[in-house]
Amino acid sequence: MNYKEKYRQWLDFADPDTKAELESLTDEKEIEDRFYKDLAFGTGGLRGIMGAGSNRMNRYTVGKATLGLANYLKSTGKADLKVAIAYDSRNNSADFAKTAAGIFANCGLHVYLYDRLVPVPVLSFTTRYLHCDAGVMITASHNPKEYNGYKVYWQDGAQLPPHHAEAIAKKMEELDFFASIKRMDYDEAVEKGLITVMGAETDEKFLSNVMGQVNDKAAVEKVADTFKMVYTPFHGTGYKLIPEVLHRLGMKHVICVPEQMVIDGNFPTVVSPN
Repeated sequence: MNYKEKYRQWLDFADPDTKAELESLTDEKEIEDRFYKDLAFGTGGLRGIMGAGSNRMNRYTVGKATLGLANYLKSTGKADLKVAIAYDSRNNSADFAKTAAGIFANCGLHVYLYDRLVPVPVLSFTTRYLHCDAGVMITASHNPKEYNGYKVYWQDGAQLPPHHAEAIAKKMEELDFFASIKRMDYDEAVEKGLITVMGAETDEKFLSNVMGQVNDKAAVEKVADTFKMVYTPFHGTGYKLIPEVLHRLGMKHVICVPEQMVIDGNFPTVVSPN
């Protein structure tokens, strides 16, 4: 299909909010940019500007990537597949995470989903700790606030190797944005035990692992009374665990920037969240 045909398809089959956003577009170049290609899936997964269209980050592009990943995992023939999902502070991240969880659950995969935003290393750790077959992190890292992303991690907790990424991309090519993708209701999936919601107890496993790698706590103790440091999470995921780790390490004077400890996907105090 050319971009005009894809645009009309989305007008016919997308949800009312997406349809309204598309109908509000008046610039033909903008319509073309949103539909001239599908958002590319690579080694890191997906990343792009949020909005309606096949070349944007939205619940449909997230859904296609999720089903492609699920189908690839199922093609390995392994039983009892498990996936961990986490998300950051960007706008729509929690919604994208739940969208992915519902699609994985509908495919019969067991999902471990965080009930709050966590840093990327926590997702890597959780994927390994729970012996998951893959992990998904909804984040756009350092990109401007208009962006979001869908990062995929393999069972070793590292980003997806190229040969796996290529295989998933091929699985995605077989899918239609609307006819192919089915999503189980989130509450139903939780009730049926297909989604396990993770909280503070998993955070504690991660923190214990981090503290187990400290190799010279005595060096901190020598300077802790006078050593000062400033920390900011830039409105993001480190707001809770980083100060906690520093406290456990023995740092007594950690000065957090109050305005930037506030979770906000619009990153109001910085030009760019980098």
